[in-house]
Amino acid sequence: MILAIPDVLDSAGVQAVRALIDAGTWTDGNATSGHQSALAKRNLQLPEDSAQARQAGAMILDALGRNPLFIAAALPRKIYPPLFNSYAGGQAFGTHVDNAIRLRAGSDFRVRSDLSATLFLEDADAYDGGELTVEGQFGVGAIKLPAGHMIVYPASSLHRVEPVTRGRRVASFFWIESMVRDDAARQTLFDLDASVQALAADRGHDDAQVIRLTGIYHNLLRRWADS
Repeated sequence: MILAIPDVLDSAGVQAVRALIDAGTWTDGNATSGHQSALAKRNLQLPEDSAQARQAGAMILDALGRNPLFIAAALPRKIYPPLFNSYAGGQAFGTHVDNAIRLRAGSDFRVRSDLSATLFLEDADAYDGGELTVEGQFGVGAIKLPAGHMIVYPASSLHRVEPVTRGRRVASFFWIESMVRDDAARQTLFDLDASVQALAADRGHDDAQVIRLTGIYHNLLRRWADS
């Protein structure tokens, strides 16, 4: 599943996050890289243990908790605390696959990375390049979204960030451990939920077919979900 989720943050939310992170001290982005990623990664990153990263990350997590499209698509069990990166002056991140398990330094917190997410925090017309390119089942997609919008995609996908040739690309990125680890099963549940919601809007939630399909959704979720 590759899904764009609009307006995770509104303009005020983007400005509040940027005010926090822009005041931080940015360092070499390879601080959180695995071996493969370190060979391809050229960017700056806000240290994840900084006060600015923690505050801004909490704002994003709060926004995600209020976003029904994200919850329906990701079925999140755990979310790695959001990180922040910046690309400028030709910086890029070559083709790679995200680590299967993400460990938070200095703690026992870990996440199985079923999904990766990028939340864009800079206006798309303020920089050239910087597309997130994801290689999926049906080809290659280059993604560049407005500030406040987010893309979610399988962490198992080959992906890269194209060189930024003008301006500065700023984003938050993180990983999601879903209650349903299989991407095809998660896609089926998402499609079924969307159909149930559309049918309920037309017929009402007490319609017999809506109730029946809702039951099917929950029985499939019960079968596929990790407790």
